[in-house]
Amino acid sequence: MSVIIETRGLTRTFQVGDIAVHALSEIDLSVQAGDFVAIMGASGSGKSTFMNLLGCLDTPSAGSYLLDGVQVEGLSRNERAAIRNRKIGFVFQGFNLLPRTTALENVELPLFYDRQNHTKNHRQAAIEALTRVGLADRLDHTPSQLSGGQQQRVAIARALVNRPAIVLADEPTGNLDSRTSVEIVALLQKLNADGVTIVLVTHERDIALYTGRIVKLRDGRIVSDETVTDRRNAAADLTTFREGESEAI
Repeated sequence: MSVIIETRGLTRTFQVGDIAVHALSEIDLSVQAGDFVAIMGASGSGKSTFMNLLGCLDTPSAGSYLLDGVQVEGLSRNERAAIRNRKIGFVFQGFNLLPRTTALENVELPLFYDRQNHTKNHRQAAIEALTRVGLADRLDHTPSQLSGGQQQRVAIARALVNRPAIVLADEPTGNLDSRTSVEIVALLQKLNADGVTIVLVTHERDIALYTGRIVKLRDGRIVSDETVTDRRNAAADLTTFREGESEAI
């Protein structure tokens, strides 16, 4: 297995007036290709800061970060933007879809920022990504014509369209009801089984138990890093939801 993420002593300090706030302190973490990792922690634990660093949206104050063979710290803003576009797919709690554009156009969008034009046929790549998440029949629908779960599927397709080295999902079920949350996690489990490497931030242990590994942060440090031994199967849990609905009818 190749290493997709390798951080050593990763630290982020913010200066607030005369006070140095240590949001993240000396984080050592390795993520292998094919891993499905949950990052957990209370508000203020450093998980959002950590995701911003992993996503090349911010730069560390100290330490090193290797992303799929590329040394990230020290890169210019433009270089970080380029590696972000090529190697990272983002999924957000709020979907972040353009409201007046179709699902197909939303998924195509990252391809227009690829200056090296790795993907020649944008439309076909977007269709393939939407088909992969089960939305082949919703290509021309705008976000307002889609349910919350379908909008998140569009966002996942958009994250996949560049065939990134890793998908970073920040509270991807945060705006969804329980059943739809399990549907989205079932999709993520399927993608992971197909070889997609995923790092997911969540504050819900029930969601984290669908991943293969849970990393907990507290006060900017890793306090535990454990394999999930009782991993839940989202597809099986969906069957339970359906049976419950049938009994209600």
